[in-house]
Amino acid sequence: MSHLLSIFMAAAEEGEESSKTLFYVTGALLAVFAVVISAIGISRRETFPASLGAARAVMALAALLVVVVMASAILTG
Repeated sequence: MSHLLSIFMAAAEEGEESSKTLFYVTGALLAVFAVVISAIGISRRETFPASLGAARAVMALAALLVVVVMASAILTG
């Protein structure tokens, strides 16, 4: 993932018109993640996530995805 971001940063530094593809892909991934987590949460209600560790993992993944989308928005300007 860091390799992919470094390629886009290099393109931005060279003054080229940056492609918005990275932002669109990561944004779509975040949206799909949100819909899937919502569907799982609605269908299981009290048992999702099953443990405190699983809850923390879901929150960490969500936070990571948000950071990646924000970074891609900044990089693709």
